[in-house]
Amino acid sequence: MTLEEFLAWEELQPTKHEFVDGEIFEVNAMVGARRIHVEVTMNVGSLLKAALRGTPCRAYITDLKLVVATNIYYPDILVTCHADDLAADFAVAHPKVIIEVLSDSTAAYDRGDKFAAYRKIPDLEEYALIDPDRRSIEVFRRADGGDWLLMASEAPRGLVLKSLDFVAAPEAVFENLDN
Repeated sequence: MTLEEFLAWEELQPTKHEFVDGEIFEVNAMVGARRIHVEVTMNVGSLLKAALRGTPCRAYITDLKLVVATNIYYPDILVTCHADDLAADFAVAHPKVIIEVLSDSTAAYDRGDKFAAYRKIPDLEEYALIDPDRRSIEVFRRADGGDWLLMASEAPRGLVLKSLDFVAAPEAVFENLDN
């Protein structure tokens, strides 16, 4: 199946699917919907929406397709400032920031193959991994020369996205997880 065939096929499906190296994976089967995952995604998405108001950037959560070469992914959260993305209906290709909320079933994939694919996106400046079970936040930032650096020293400050001039305290990121 080509990328174009997949996009046409998926529009007719009742569930979401990622398309990676010619294979189709049902997203709902991969992720599930644990309350703490949804809670963190909503918290961060809401904080980003408020922080980006009045800028040319937009935050999107869970349902917007991301095209990476000939693959399709559904990141938990992405931020784009690119005019082509802001005019797109179903899929974007130029994210500035991608955030994945980890679960036991997806953590290895999010850290491994998915991050390897995301690193190929020229516009991507930061990739954040949020673990709601461990209450941890990791931000990988693209350095001059293209290397990716883990910004672990910023973790106590919460979610720090320098490309967006954005900081969210850990209490805001993990709000309502103990209810």
